[in-house]
Formats: sequence, structure tokens, C-alpha cells
Amino acid sequence: MPRALIILAILIAAPGSVLPQTKPATDEDEVKAVFLFNFAQFVEWPPEAFQAADSPIVIGILGRDPFGVYLEKTIENVIVNGHPLVVERYSSVKQIQTCHILFINPGRTVKIENVLRTLNNKKILTVSNVADFTNQGGMIRFFSEDEKIKLEINLNAVKASNITISSKLLQLAEIVE
Repeated sequence: MPRALIILAILIAAPGSVLPQTKPATDEDEVKAVFLFNFAQFVEWPPEAFQAADSPIVIGILGRDPFGVYLEKTIENVIVNGHPLVVERYSSVKQIQTCHILFINPGRTVKIENVLRTLNNKKILTVSNVADFTNQGGMIRFFSEDEKIKLEINLNAVKASNITISSKLLQLAEIVE
């Protein structure tokens, strides 16, 4: 084993190592970003949701972006079923052209009811952490319980958009009809 590798292994294993320690991903927004990435792997869109067989899966953020660069780092160089993943940010629902997963973070200019009405029957998986989101017609809601991020899924809204969610993802969620 080369001497440099032996020294590196000792430094990594040593308590109080001089190498920088990586912080575990405990931040709530980082966990949500990973969920958004995983949705791309456990959701199927109808073929007409893509312009071409290799078109990207677009993860959109409408309103204030709580993820920063973490979401881009999470999806960097990832391809799901032949589709690269990309992130787009929108300040208005009118800016959305092609989007597959949309995280909606409401504010003064972004109102949930207006967004859902505008996106009605489009092939966009809508996601938010707003308390009444699934009851208003949203598809997936993040919520915290026992210091864990959990999911609530409105199956009727998902089916109306002709989107299919894997049973593996459905098992993790509370289902709302």
C-alpha cells in the first residue's frame, strides 16, 4: 500500500482528525430535497409529459427556494429511466412550461389555490408543506411528526393527472382520498 494512502487512512481513523468532518444531513429542507429526488425514481409520468424520450425530468420550485444548492448537488449527473434531472425556479405559475415535480412554497405572490387551479389536469406532481395542501387538491404534502418528515398523498389528485406512484412510495405515506 503506498505510503500516502496509509497516512490518509490513519488521519481519517484518528480521533480529532485534521480532515474536515462532514455534517450529517439533518436539516429538514435537505431531507425534503432528497425526497424530491426520490420522487423522480418512484413516480411514472405518461409519455406525453415528455417532449422526447431523453427529455429531462424537471424539478421545479415555485416561490421562495428553501433548498439552496443542496437540491442541485443531490441530483447532479443523475439519470432516471433515461431522463436527466434538472432544477428550475419560478416566481409565478405562468412561468412554468415543462415541469414534472413542482414544490410549491407559497408567499405573498404565490397562492396555493390559484396554483392548483392553474395546474389542474397537467402532468405535474405537486408537492408542498402547507397544512391543508392535499385537501385543496395538491398531491403530496410534507409534514413533521416525531421529529421525522412524513408524507401525505392525495391519490385522487394523482390519478386525475394520469401519474402513477410506486407502491413502495405509497407504503411510506398517509393516503388521503
